[in-house]
Amino acid sequence: MNGRGFTPHTEEEVAEMLSFIGINSIDELFEVIPEVIRLDRELNFAMAMSEADVIDEFDRIGRNNKANSDLVCFAGGGAYDHDISYATRSLAGRSEFVTAYTPYQPEVSQGVLQAVFEFQTLISRLVELPITNASLYDGASALVEAVNLGVAQSGNNRVFVSKAVNPNWRAVLRTFAKGSGHDIIEIDLTNGVTNWDSIISLDSSDKVLTESSMQLPGVVVVSYPNYFGCLEDVEGLRSWANRIGALFVVVYDPVASGVLIPPGALGADIAVGEGQAFGTALSFGGPYLGLFSCKQELVRRLPGRLVGETLDSNGRSAYVTTLRAREQDIRREKASSNVCTNQTLMAVTCAIQMSWLGRQGLKELAKRCINATNFLRSRVLEVDDIFALSDAPHVRDFAISLPVTADVIIERMAEEGFLAGIALGPQMESDEYSNVLLVSATEKRTLREIETYVELMRKVIK
Repeated sequence: MNGRGFTPHTEEEVAEMLSFIGINSIDELFEVIPEVIRLDRELNFAMAMSEADVIDEFDRIGRNNKANSDLVCFAGGGAYDHDISYATRSLAGRSEFVTAYTPYQPEVSQGVLQAVFEFQTLISRLVELPITNASLYDGASALVEAVNLGVAQSGNNRVFVSKAVNPNWRAVLRTFAKGSGHDIIEIDLTNGVTNWDSIISLDSSDKVLTESSMQLPGVVVVSYPNYFGCLEDVEGLRSWANRIGALFVVVYDPVASGVLIPPGALGADIAVGEGQAFGTALSFGGPYLGLFSCKQELVRRLPGRLVGETLDSNGRSAYVTTLRAREQDIRREKASSNVCTNQTLMAVTCAIQMSWLGRQGLKELAKRCINATNFLRSRVLEVDDIFALSDAPHVRDFAISLPVTADVIIERMAEEGFLAGIALGPQMESDEYSNVLLVSATEKRTLREIETYVELMRKVIK
């Protein structure tokens, strides 16, 4: 104890560590932190409280939040308010799944391993790619791992990423790139879709138009549909990526894939997405579920875990984690990832919800979401002073331009019991989008809720 609180180190040990890194004091260690954000006084903690009083205080603070259950949700942007079947809630909540940790010992965890194997199979069928891993933490981490794999496979650290990819995911990618050395080039937008022509020509053999000496990318990333709900020219971009030998990553929406051409059929080398829509509540942002699928030839660079099916000594079906231990642990110099776990419970929940929906149910779910969104968009655009950000074909989400900032509208609508959407100014980190609101409607939204939303919008924009 030296006035700084408890520390397990002696003064001699601290002095040895400081000497090793070449400084003289603890204060010198923290000089890199700007003074404006340093504490210049002792912390004044409240008097001790009983357990009951602490819980009451936390409840009081928590009531300042408005949960999804308190508002009619018209927000999307990668996390959606979907129905979750009671069958899914009941089965996923069984103790066999809830208490099972990472299944290292296949002889005692066959049930969990089989459930994860079924998850992998369902996602592979959805995206039409042969390999799906046992999940990642969320969509953002799946995108980072896709770029890591693509850079390792291509040997080229230049990455072209559409600005219509989820901005939160791009922020995570940029953060990771600072440490990994990836060269992230974000491509601007026009009319809600990526303006690839500002960099390349999708319709000619010209590889780079803006700068003849520009390094070509080893990885190209596009969303289908994109963050604004618009449909991109994925096939044209795929052809261009083929010509230059870049790996092609498609960020997809698993619900919209119920009616859209799957990423694999579009030529994706890697497909990533967010699986929250299948059985996981919004939950203030997590835990969620990262989806990751790829072509067969990339399997030895696959991040995370992979469950395989085999036969035991008696010829019965058996399940085991495969490939990952050899490639990611023993041969670390060849690994593209240090991810060592997965979202088992979320993956099992996803598999249960997808099985409950079935092929036809997923198609119907996608249609209902798209129809509700299209109807809402047509009605909102009837309101004076509200305009569409883009007239490109769209599904799932749409963006509207308002006469006032989107944050103001969100606050006013929340007072009326509605979550109006997502303010794109902070998301896109641009004043250009300060008056733009991203809106979505899932199968849960009723005709009355949609009509009420439109009428409230007329009221609050004045």
